[in-house]
Amino acid sequence: MIPVMILMMIMSWCTADSPVRLVNGTSSCSGRVEVFTKSEWKRVCDINWDMKDAVVVCRQLRCGNAMAVPYRPGEERGGKSISNVKCSGNESTLDECLLNGYGDGFYHCYDASVVCSAFVRLVDGARLCSGRVEVRSNQSWASVCEADFDWQDAEVVCRELGCGAPSALQGGLYGEGDCLIWAKEFQCKGNESLLLDCDTLSRKEHTCTRRNNVGLTCIDRTRLLQGRGRCAGTVQLYLFGDWVTLMDTEWDITQAAVVCRQLGCGSAISAPGGSLFGNGTGQVVRGSIPCNGSELSLFECQPTFTSPTSSCCNNAGVICSDLLQKPDISLADSMRGVSKGHQGPEVFRGHSFTITCSIQPHYPGGSFLLTFIGSNRTQTQPAVNHSSAFLFPAADDSNQGNYSCVYKIYIFSYHFSSESELLSLTVTVSLLTTTSSSRAMMMLLAFMTITMAIVMCSLFCLYFTNAWNCLLCIPGLSYREEREQLREYEQEEWLETTV
Repeated sequence: MIPVMILMMIMSWCTADSPVRLVNGTSSCSGRVEVFTKSEWKRVCDINWDMKDAVVVCRQLRCGNAMAVPYRPGEERGGKSISNVKCSGNESTLDECLLNGYGDGFYHCYDASVVCSAFVRLVDGARLCSGRVEVRSNQSWASVCEADFDWQDAEVVCRELGCGAPSALQGGLYGEGDCLIWAKEFQCKGNESLLLDCDTLSRKEHTCTRRNNVGLTCIDRTRLLQGRGRCAGTVQLYLFGDWVTLMDTEWDITQAAVVCRQLGCGSAISAPGGSLFGNGTGQVVRGSIPCNGSELSLFECQPTFTSPTSSCCNNAGVICSDLLQKPDISLADSMRGVSKGHQGPEVFRGHSFTITCSIQPHYPGGSFLLTFIGSNRTQTQPAVNHSSAFLFPAADDSNQGNYSCVYKIYIFSYHFSSESELLSLTVTVSLLTTTSSSRAMMMLLAFMTITMAIVMCSLFCLYFTNAWNCLLCIPGLSYREEREQLREYEQEEWLETTV
């Protein structure tokens, strides 16, 4: 009986799923992959390790979705490891992916790693570290109301997803979504590793709508520094819990193209090495990043990195095409000759006005080109304090139309330009001028009416009454003139009577 029981135990031990764990990560659902076999934990080698393998690990650990295969922590090392993992992504456990079972091979390689998310995800964002916040609720996903999610909660989510610190938090930032709305309020302290570790409070009143679904942007794990703007500078990566500078070993335009796409900075113009942007800050790492140029993030290129060191000077750099922000264009005047119309700003005919071009102060110098759309009329002025003012002394119909500002600058040995939005300008007649003209017309009409009345009255009195009554129709005579005319009239009557 005992031998049978022992045999059953051995069979059970042989057929049971081998335990898997993630270590040295920010939570139990992220870190270096280890498998327990033959009474010891063994690391998994990163040879051919990819997202399909990560999906299976996250599924086996009940950690939700695989978010990333971020980097190979630690140095390349030898020792007992498992390297024959080949998953399709549909397996339930990692041992189903093994080609020849768990072996005792000795391999010189980096460690495989995984980032899973059991409870929270960011969706509809441009990158892994941005999107609408959704949490798992009863085997489905639910959006989170803006009123139930604050900055401390955001810090936990960014940390759990392996991203940098939160940079933006706003309702409706990444759309409304079509999920149910989470009915609880998160009350994180900000130092938790997982959102599940945070306290929650049931909401008494459910007044939230999908328009209030909170969106979150975490600092991406890639950034550019010392280039005076977000689209040029030395490459820094968030690794090992801190920002480190990437050295220019094996760095070229292919990796730079991925960085520009990842940061939303257009295409790559150059991938300078050395110290073009300065000597950098903090520690540095060497990396092998085999990108093909189509990836959305450097971490999709299956990179490998060395441990951080304090050496300096030969840093990887990037210059992207969208180096400049859009300039601003605005309209102003000094004599109240500008008003706001239905189609945009209006300038009164004959009044002076000024169009001002300006841009954020990232780079000194440059110039502004003011263009009148649809014609070959342009004006150019140097940028003084990052702006230029174009004065028009008197507005007329030829000034009506659309204008744009183009900022141009030569920097980093390349020519860059950026165009503003259109300014639509209408030239109209001043309300004051219209009122004056109307008043003059009314006065003329009144004068003509009075004159006509006098003429009609005079004709009437001459034919139907005596001459004395006609004097009443003739205004403008002085009192003395009226008395003299009356005296002459009385004398004439007396003479006629006497005769």
